[in-house]
Formats: sequence, structure tokens, C-alpha cells
Amino acid sequence: MSDTDNLPSNESPAPESADQSAQTPQEKVRSFPTTAGIYLMKDAQGRVIYIGKAVNLKSRASSYFTQAAAVDRRTAELVTEIADIDFLETETEVDALLLEARLIKDIRPRFNSELKDDKTFPYLEITTREDFPRVEFTRKPHTKGTKLYGPFTNAKQLRGTITVLQKIFRFRNCSLDIEEGDEKWRWFRPCLLHSINQCTAPCNLRISKEDYRKDINKLKLFLDGKKDRLLNEMKKEMQAASEKKLYEKAARLRDEIQLLDSLNLRGNLEDHAQPEVFYIDPKKGMQGLKKVFQLPELPRRIEGVDIAHLQGGETVASLVQFIDGLPFKHGYKRFKIRTVKGIDDFASIREVVSRRISRLHQEGESFPDILLIDGGKGQLSAAMSAMHELGVEPPFTISLAKREEEVFVPGESEPRRLSRHSYGLRLLQYVRDESHRFAQHYHHLLRKKSHFDE
Repeated sequence: MSDTDNLPSNESPAPESADQSAQTPQEKVRSFPTTAGIYLMKDAQGRVIYIGKAVNLKSRASSYFTQAAAVDRRTAELVTEIADIDFLETETEVDALLLEARLIKDIRPRFNSELKDDKTFPYLEITTREDFPRVEFTRKPHTKGTKLYGPFTNAKQLRGTITVLQKIFRFRNCSLDIEEGDEKWRWFRPCLLHSINQCTAPCNLRISKEDYRKDINKLKLFLDGKKDRLLNEMKKEMQAASEKKLYEKAARLRDEIQLLDSLNLRGNLEDHAQPEVFYIDPKKGMQGLKKVFQLPELPRRIEGVDIAHLQGGETVASLVQFIDGLPFKHGYKRFKIRTVKGIDDFASIREVVSRRISRLHQEGESFPDILLIDGGKGQLSAAMSAMHELGVEPPFTISLAKREEEVFVPGESEPRRLSRHSYGLRLLQYVRDESHRFAQHYHHLLRKKSHFDE
């Protein structure tokens, strides 16, 4: 990437030769390269009036000197004032996008003036006061506690750039409030980005605060246009890791250097913008459930029940416990179904719920704020009948049917369909999936034991 730190506040680099300076802008763009970069348009006084980026500098800059551009309301006024044009070549489209944003911020050209509107144009924002800083796309940047890059001219390209950079620096872009010493995060399930190796999963404490911040500092160096310095530092770090026989770390650094050196993604950045990853935000999930079901208090404790069947008809059940939206594994329980012969999910649900609620009642312990049953209307009815037979006031109990993700509520004939994007539904799905996983795990343990006993 070209060095722009020494550019004057309102000027671009001088033309390379007197012959070039004598050329008209239309003539000059014919000699522009076909590579990525940014172009700088100047008025008759030599002031930069517009900065743009391009994947193909020659093609993009030439488009301003056509009959269509001369009459288009978006470019007509600009075209009449162009007296000169220069360019800065970059290695990739990502470099061009970042350089364009830096120069617009520093030079503030008149025809880019609309980018001063913080409420309209996107920024890349890095939080600085968290143990594990977030990297976010935002149109409403914070004034404190963050480091901003931008404004950017194209939202889709910025999202694509974030995706490209995430493959190298593996930062998080979620809104979770994660503290390094908070042990509850050890039970949290990382989102898809960790599975595809685009996040180091601080939400599950899989990386230390120190190592995570090193990755963020590398990202900042790159965003600040110090790519060569960053590559040199990473090569030294890789060499040191190799000498200490930390071969896994050295290999990871080698791969990151190769990605960074080429970015290896020279296509349209908009094509790289990945679909949203729906992680579970515990706080928003609990608030969503309180609102959707009009609960009197925030549901801090949720318990989920699921049934699994062994070959031969033996049935087992699981109960998982979530506190403040996160798994509390010390509260997980397993049940062998004692009173049901064959496969009967309804009867099995009745037994499990009866045993759980009865024990809590006898020991004087509180009931969960939400009891979630895996299944549909029939499973919910079985759970409710078990508690009515005990003569207790049941906790708020619902069931979640997997096929359509419908939520059944006692007393309502029709299921509720929560928004697929709602945090409340995501939290319920997390509880349901965890109870299913735990039940299946018990199932496999018992199956292994039965084979051993044989």
C-alpha cells in the first residue's frame, strides 16, 4: 500500500513528470494502471475535490469523462471542475477501501463532504475498554471507548472487508459482555464463526485476554496502513515460536502471514459479505422472553427437558439448567425412566417432570422461572398434568417443537411463532439443543455400558 502519512491536508502526490502535468485529465486516465487503487481529482487551484476507489483504476477513472457522466446529476457538477487527476496504486481492493477512508478523513474533499454525516455512512469500530474488544460495523459510532476507522463509502464492501480481515485476525463481532475471569463463560457455546476458524471464541474463554489483544493490535496496524511493519513483526514472532518448538503457533502465524501478504481475495468485496451469524446474546435473550411472554420478572433460571430412547426400548431423559442465559452444568441431571415400558414420550415426560418438581417442592427449593419441554402440544400437556397431580403451582412452562420452531403455551390453542431472528427464540433453541445433546450423551453412555455388560 502507498504511504500517505506525509500528504498535505488538501493535496495529492504531484504528477510524476512535466509531460503528465500538461495532459488533460481525459488523456491522463488512459495511462492509468488496471490494478486496484484510489484516484484523486483536483480543481484548477490544485485542491483535491474528490477521492474515489477502484478495483480497476483505468476503467473507473475513465468513466467520469463520458457523455453520461457529464449529464448525470450525481457527477455533472464534479466533472466540470476536474482540472487534474492522480492515483495511488494499492495491492488489493481491501487496501484501496481502507486508504480511501483514511484520505477522505484527512483531506476532507468538497465533493466527499457528505461523508461527514456520522449517522448515515458506515464506520468500522473497535471497542477499547473491554477485556476482549469487539470489531463492529456501525452507522452510529460511539464518542468514547472505541477506535474508529472511516467513514466508508460503501456499506456492502465494508462488510466484505470485515469478513476478509476476520479470516486473518479472527476477532469477534458480537455484542456479548465477556470478562476474562468470569467462569460462567466456560459453559457457553461459541457461534458458527469459531467453527469455520474466523473467531478465536473468547466467549468460551478459548483464548487469553493477552493473546486476543495481540490479534487486535495486529488488526489496528493493518488498518492504519502499516502492513509492511505488521508482516515483519509477525515473521519475527513466527521465527521465535519455531525456535521455542511451539510448532502449532508457528504454523498458525505462517498461515496468517500468507493470507495477509496476498489477502488472496481480489474479487468483488461485496461477494465476501457473509450472512449474519446468529449467536445467542444471553441478556437480550432473557429480555426477549420477558417481553414476548409478558413475564413479571426477568427469567434468570431456565430448565430444559428432553427424552431419548435406547435400542430395545429403554428410555432416558435429561434436564439442563441455564442461569442468566448461560449453561450451568452443575445443575444438569440425568434420569432413567422407571415407570414406562416401551416408547411413550408423553408418559416419560410426565415421570421426569413429576420427579424433578416433586423433589424441588419437598426440599423447599424454588422452581425454575421457565420450564422448557422439547416437543409439541402433547408433551406440554403431559408436563402440566404431572404438576397438577402433585398439587403445586407450576412454573411458567412451554414447549418448543423442532420442525417449525413453534412455541406452545398452556391455555393457548394455537402455537406462537417467534421471529427467527429474535434473541428470545435463539435462547430457547440453545436450551432445547443442549438438553437434546445431553440426553443423547447419556444414551450413548448407557449403550456402551450395555455392550460391556454383555
